[in-house]
Amino acid sequence: MIVVSNTTPLVGLAVIGRFDLLRQLFGHIQIPQAVYDEVIARSSEQGGARDEVITAEWVEVVRVINREAVDELSGELDLGEAEAIVLAREIGAEWVLMDEKIGQRKLDEFGLDKIGTAGILLKAKEVDVLSLIQPDLERLRRYGFRISLPVMNTILHQANEL
Repeated sequence: MIVVSNTTPLVGLAVIGRFDLLRQLFGHIQIPQAVYDEVIARSSEQGGARDEVITAEWVEVVRVINREAVDELSGELDLGEAEAIVLAREIGAEWVLMDEKIGQRKLDEFGLDKIGTAGILLKAKEVDVLSLIQPDLERLRRYGFRISLPVMNTILHQANEL
């Protein structure tokens, strides 16, 4: 399975101690250089994501080839999001891990499948890697992840935790 990740899912799962879910669910993750740079540059803000990304042998940093496409998307997205989308298109990714709404809309435009941090937790529950996701969702919210109450309730309903 070919999976590309943006920064936010890496950081979100690292701050709640669930970074290894990515390996368990997807096996191998590819990230563009800009995502790697974002995680490393803001290491004090990233809640352990820096060390996780550096040491995880199953996370591969890949350079994006089509810089023009990145530049085009950079008008609407940050550099990490733009590179993640272009990389996903270049390598034929089956999934793109991304939380940002504008980035998700772009992924829809390009016909690329996406999943965010909360969706990753839900997927982990569906395949019996996690027994409960509510505590993890609450920790994400405490760390500043924007998960509205209606969205959280929908996810918990899907997870049969409501």
